[in-house]
Parts: sequence; C-alpha cells; structure tokens
Amino acid sequence: MKVHYLEIVTPEVASTCNALESLHGVRFGEPEPALGNARTAEIAGGGRIGVRAPMRETEEPVVRPYVLVDDVAAAAAAAEAAGAEIAHPPLEIPGQGKFAIYILGGIHHGLWEL
Repeated sequence: MKVHYLEIVTPEVASTCNALESLHGVRFGEPEPALGNARTAEIAGGGRIGVRAPMRETEEPVVRPYVLVDDVAAAAAAAEAAGAEIAHPPLEIPGQGKFAIYILGGIHHGLWEL
C-alpha cells in the first residue's frame, strides 16, 4: 500500500503550510484549482501532501490519505461491500488521475488511480 496523496482540510491553510514547511523542510506551491485549491508539496518516496480549506460550510477538518489502487471503481466497490459508505464516487481529475472517498468506522479513506 502506498499513499499517493495526503489531504489536509483545514480553515487554517496558511499556518498549516507554514508549520509543515518549518517542521519537515517541504515547500508548498500555489493553490491548484484541480485539487480544490489545495497548496501541495512533494513528499519523500513520491506522492504529495495537499492542504486546502473546506469547500463547503458543512465540510469539517480532516486528514485523508489516498492510497494508490489499480482500479478505483473496483476498490470503491470492495470498500462498500466491506461496509464502507461511499462519500464520493470515483471521479476523474484531468491530468491527475481518478479518486474516490469512503468512510468506514468514522474514518475517511481515499483511493487514487493513476
């Protein structure tokens, strides 16, 4: 299992990015519209970390790892069969890949297909 994208949703984007830069020596770029205006940085071993603000009033702060899968639709179906709630069905982000989000045991999990 490999984490491809680690998403942090917080109303404190600037301070979170500043803290992560200071603590881990990463550098965050400008907001990326395709990723919900997340500011992203490369992480060791490949992949990225993204920090963004909530996209709607009801979205709460969360840390959500997206793991790489070969087939996001099949992985989402397997998660659902295991009792997960599909919070976001598979969707393609042009130039980024496909993702899906499920919730199991109150924990958010992401799936990512390149």
